[in-house]
Amino acid sequence: MQSIEDVRLAVVGLGYVGLPLAVAFGRHFDTVGYDIDQRRVGELKQGRDRTLETSAEEIAAAGRLSFASAPADIAGCNVYIVTVPTPVDEANRPALDAVEAASRMVGGMLKRGDTVIYESTVYPGTTEEVCVPILEQASGLRFNEDFFCGYSPERINPGDRQRRLETITKVTSGSTAEAADFVDRLYARIIEAGTHRAPSIKVAEAAKVIENTQRDVNIALVNELAMIFNMMGVDTRDVLDAAGTKWNFLPFTPGLVGGHCIGVDPYYLTHKATVLGYHPELILTARRINSRMGLHVAHQVLRLMAGKRIHVVDSRILVLGLTFKEDCPDLRNTRVGEIIRELQASHAHVDVYDPLADADEAQAELGIRLIDAPRAGDYDAVILAVPHRAFVEGGIGTVRGYGKPGCVVYDVKSVLGAEGVDGRL
Repeated sequence: MQSIEDVRLAVVGLGYVGLPLAVAFGRHFDTVGYDIDQRRVGELKQGRDRTLETSAEEIAAAGRLSFASAPADIAGCNVYIVTVPTPVDEANRPALDAVEAASRMVGGMLKRGDTVIYESTVYPGTTEEVCVPILEQASGLRFNEDFFCGYSPERINPGDRQRRLETITKVTSGSTAEAADFVDRLYARIIEAGTHRAPSIKVAEAAKVIENTQRDVNIALVNELAMIFNMMGVDTRDVLDAAGTKWNFLPFTPGLVGGHCIGVDPYYLTHKATVLGYHPELILTARRINSRMGLHVAHQVLRLMAGKRIHVVDSRILVLGLTFKEDCPDLRNTRVGEIIRELQASHAHVDVYDPLADADEAQAELGIRLIDAPRAGDYDAVILAVPHRAFVEGGIGTVRGYGKPGCVVYDVKSVLGAEGVDGRL
C-alpha cells in the first residue's frame, strides 16, 4: 500500500458530493476530478459550479486540482474515490448502475497497491459483495492482496453554508486493518472535525443508511400528526411549540421529504432487509406517509379555495419553489411536482416560479415549465412550497401580493407565521 505522501487521487463523480471533496483534497494532493458530463467539466474548468456548493475562489485555491472527462486522464492515480449517484428505480429498488459502471472503469486501470474508496450511499454489503467482484474482474487483480477498498459515507447537506465537508465528522473504514488506517489518515488531512474509524466497511455503510432513515421516520411522525391536527382544526406548529417546551421532545417539523438522501436511502436498507427475509414495517410505513405529503398539501389548498368559494376549474395558482429544499438548486426527487400535478388534475392553471432551478432541467426531468417571473395580483391561490430566501425576505406581503384580493395563501414550511396565511402544515 502506498504512502500518504505518494497519493495521486481521482474523485469519480463531480456532483454535490464529489466536487467539494475534490476541492478539499486538491489543496493537499495531486487530484483529478473526473465526470462523464463534459459540460460539467467545462464549467468547472472555468470556475463555475452550477450546484452552488463551491465558489470560484474555492476552486482556484485548490492548486493541485485538475478536471477531466476522459478516463485516460485518471489512469495514473493510485487512490480512486467514487462519489456517483445511487438512486432508486420506479419500483423504489436500488439502482446501482452508476456505481457499477464506475467500478468497471476504475477496475480497468487498477494497479497493484491501489486503493478504491466508495462514498456513494448503498445498503450494507454493497462494496464487498457488488463492487469488489467488478473491480477484480476488470483488473485481473486480487482483493486485499493486490488492491484494497475503503468506505467513507458522504455527509454533505446541499445548500448548507454552515455545515461544510471539513466541519462534519467523517466516518472511515477499510477492507484490512492497514487499509482502514490509510483511509482514516487520508481523510484526516482534510477534515477539521476529525474522523471516526468504523470497525468494518459494512458498519460504515450501515451507519450512513440509518442516518437518513432515522430522520425519515421522525419526519413521518410529525407529518402524520399534521394530517390529524388539520382534520381537528388545530394548528400543528402551535402544538409542536407547546410540546417543545419539554427538554426531551425532538424538534422535528412537518414538510415535503425529497432530495437524494432522506427520500431514497431508506429504500436501500429495506431492500437488503427484504432480501434477507425480514419485512421492515415501520420504515416502509414512514416512507408511504412522507411520499403522499404532496397530495395532502394539494388537497388542503383545494379545500381552502372551496371554503372561499373560489372555483378551482380554470383558476390560476402560483407555486413558489420547485427544488427539493430551500436555497438549493437541486431538483432530484422533489415532491413539489406532486402538488403541481394534483392541482392540474383538478383543471387549475398552475404557474411554477423558482429562480434557483435550472429551467431546462425542470422541463427535461420533470416535465414542468418554469415561468420567468409571476405577475402581481394574478392568482387565485399562492403556495409557498420551497422557502427560498428570495421568497421569504419580503414576508407575507410579497407572497400575498402575487394573488388577487381574497386569494388563498398556503405556507408548506410555516416560515411566514400564522398571521396572513390561510393554511400551513
